[in-house]
Amino acid sequence: MRKPRKAPTTDQLFQEIDSERIGLLLRHFRSPTVDGKYLHWDKLRHHDPPPGISHQEWWFALKLSRQSLAREIPLTDHYGRPFAFVLADPIPERLHQLDLGTGGLIEVPEGMQQITNPETRDRYYVRSLIEEAITSSQLEGAATTRLIAKEMIRTGRKPRDRSERMILNNYRTMQRIGELKEEPLSTELVFEIHKIVTDHVLDDPSAVGRFRHGDETVVVDDMYGEILHEPPPAAQLEERMSRMCGFANGETPEEFINPVIRSILLHFWLSYDHPFVDGNGRTARALFYWSMLRYKYWLFEFISISQIIRKGPVKYGRAFLYTETDENDLTYFVLYHLDVMHRALAELHKYLKKKTSALRQLEAELRGVVVLNHRQRALVGHALHHPQQIYTIESHRLSHNIVYQTARSDLLDLAERGLLEARKVGKSWRFTPSHDMEKKLRKLS
Repeated sequence: MRKPRKAPTTDQLFQEIDSERIGLLLRHFRSPTVDGKYLHWDKLRHHDPPPGISHQEWWFALKLSRQSLAREIPLTDHYGRPFAFVLADPIPERLHQLDLGTGGLIEVPEGMQQITNPETRDRYYVRSLIEEAITSSQLEGAATTRLIAKEMIRTGRKPRDRSERMILNNYRTMQRIGELKEEPLSTELVFEIHKIVTDHVLDDPSAVGRFRHGDETVVVDDMYGEILHEPPPAAQLEERMSRMCGFANGETPEEFINPVIRSILLHFWLSYDHPFVDGNGRTARALFYWSMLRYKYWLFEFISISQIIRKGPVKYGRAFLYTETDENDLTYFVLYHLDVMHRALAELHKYLKKKTSALRQLEAELRGVVVLNHRQRALVGHALHHPQQIYTIESHRLSHNIVYQTARSDLLDLAERGLLEARKVGKSWRFTPSHDMEKKLRKLS
């Protein structure tokens, strides 16, 4: 990935641009965006400036507008200079869309009932954990197929190599995040998350769950060895982590910051500080999820941001670099992350719509399955929407007003076809929907 051209600083431009020109620029250019886009210098210099002004003057006018709207956070760079962000368009609109689509008090659209229903939510919860575990690991170099990774997690077998171990660690991390969402962030909690993320995957096992040491050189570079990011010295990490936790818990700054933006900035903060020898990216993404769930954006239990990031990893890296090469302007990373979240939410809606349509089609096809009688088809249709339901011979007999023997035959036949799982409890039979009922039904239909 090519490092973007570093933007001219405001101080540099103040010295280069005539004072009379500054007054003209301030009167005519007040927007922080160009045609609705928050452009970096690396992009702006390739656009034609407005008539009568140079690229430097155009950039200077944008910078003055942005700085007048900027809000600082407690994160600082190597030289103690603060990071800040601007609520430029379309950030407010995207935040509103996320509040409507992922908060707690929303109208549940068609298809979404499957993840709000306690009986069916677990299958979608596990699916999202697996998806995030796989793609987050692949971003860090894990090499295995999705099919093999899913098989490992669902069967509970031990990982065979480092890639599978990374994926299993990420899966366990996401599970743990769901348990920790009510806990305030602390250094100890961050260490716990890092321990799960890096269990048995670091070359130096002693580096798990601790800050990197001063003699452990950690830089972010590209495939050609060019250094893209050099994190702060190890001696600063304890104090910086304390500041990060205060920010994550809403203690700083005093003014309100939208919880979604706070979660995004937490992701950036840990990535920027790079406090660990390895596993920083996975830990940063895990902290983003912790923050979103802590602020009651419950739908993020079912959304994978890494799935979207992996489709364009260069954009992910560039969002960090744009911030660092433009006077610590976090707006680039906020805009990028909001776009990722928007696309991830759209992917979830698309999947649920497809799943709902498939279930309806399957139910329609069931009506033509002659090997099942009408009572069996009714039970199977119910089971598709209630995968944790327990059926008994007596409940089936009462539902259809049939004799015991007929009810028993219906259920045992469904168990023999693999649609139900049967087990005996004392003298009674208990039947539950099989985990691959949909697959078995499609074969029948």
